[in-house]
Amino acid sequence: MPVDIILGLQWGDEGKGKIVDLLSAHYDLVARFQGGPNAGHTLEFSGKKFVLNTIPSGVFANGTMNLIGSGVVIDVIALKNEILRLKDAGYDLLEKGNLMISKRAHLILPTHRLLDEASENQMGEGKIGTTRKGIGPAYTDKFGRAGLRMGDINEPDFKQKYFSLVAKHETVLKQLYNVEVSVTEEEEVFFDAIAFLADFPLVDSELLVNDYLIQGKKVLAEGAQGTLLDVDFGSYPYVTSSTTTAAGACVGLGIAPGKVGEVIGIFKAYCTRVGAGPFPTELHDETGELLRKTGNEFGAVSGRPRRTGWLDLPALKQAILLNGVTQLIMTKADVLSELETIYVCTRYREGDIERAHMPYALHRQELQPVLKAMNGWKEDIRNTSFRNEIPEALQAYIRFIETEAGVPVTLLSVGPNRRQTIRYHITD
Repeated sequence: MPVDIILGLQWGDEGKGKIVDLLSAHYDLVARFQGGPNAGHTLEFSGKKFVLNTIPSGVFANGTMNLIGSGVVIDVIALKNEILRLKDAGYDLLEKGNLMISKRAHLILPTHRLLDEASENQMGEGKIGTTRKGIGPAYTDKFGRAGLRMGDINEPDFKQKYFSLVAKHETVLKQLYNVEVSVTEEEEVFFDAIAFLADFPLVDSELLVNDYLIQGKKVLAEGAQGTLLDVDFGSYPYVTSSTTTAAGACVGLGIAPGKVGEVIGIFKAYCTRVGAGPFPTELHDETGELLRKTGNEFGAVSGRPRRTGWLDLPALKQAILLNGVTQLIMTKADVLSELETIYVCTRYREGDIERAHMPYALHRQELQPVLKAMNGWKEDIRNTSFRNEIPEALQAYIRFIETEAGVPVTLLSVGPNRRQTIRYHITD
């Protein structure tokens, strides 16, 4: 069986958690392949709301195993707290035995968070807008071949390696950022979390995933953040520190490209972005505020208000190209229900030049979106269950996107709950 991949096609926050939760019952294994606790996958069902940061969104499905893959960076303190929150809510992952952690996943140390904060503070108005959770510095150590991994926690020299890396971080903080630090108190919490996580299976994830495939079992790779935040092909330098595209699933789980099956791309019916960076279709008016309030557009991790704007088709088509998307899922169509007219960006204009693609240095370009107006549906669709109940104006909106993107929309989300999802595929 091939690995199916599910990922976001915008700047994150597309609703991946809900969709993975919905689909996970059909898979034997759900595996997170990149990112860290800066992810905020929100799930709602049975009158409860859950926000998962590091744990895969398949943990609520009976009979489905879950893996934190080697491409993920782990804040052990945050992960322990996340696991305990689920236990308090009635989901004891240790008892259920449905969570495994890759030995090759790198660790976020307390000093990584301090480095992240110091870097952001020093950049002032030019800051990236990170969640200050240490993700970037942890990936820096990973690629600088200095990082610590989950598999190291059982090695006899783990503490020696830990204190050596912390000493290096303290030197950088003092000499580069003029920051004196002491993490003694947090270190006790850090090592307690290490001991706690040692009770979970630490696995050779690349062997495990491929063994699942050899046995004919179904695997779903879950991404974090979004394609437009990819470290190589996103709106650099306002990006995350990992590969958020489908290629990242191969690297982050240890699977060959030829073993990829469906690539399921999720996008909102409009656009949002958290943090700094270019956003060509951003709205700074009452409509933007309406989208923010109606869509509850506040960061699941940071709580920061999300920037809002119209759907950006050039960016969406580029994300589809980069990922080899085979099917689309549209979320938050219900948020647009109050609007008389809806706009979608079809191209960018810079002076007298029109562009159909995102430029190399998006943050340096003075781009104006070329907008196409479409009729709104002015109808509450949150209780809609079947395609034939969907307003014609929304169907026309979806048809236009499918035609432009060349990929079918197979699911339509009309609310945050599991049940507010419609199977949708236009064949005409």
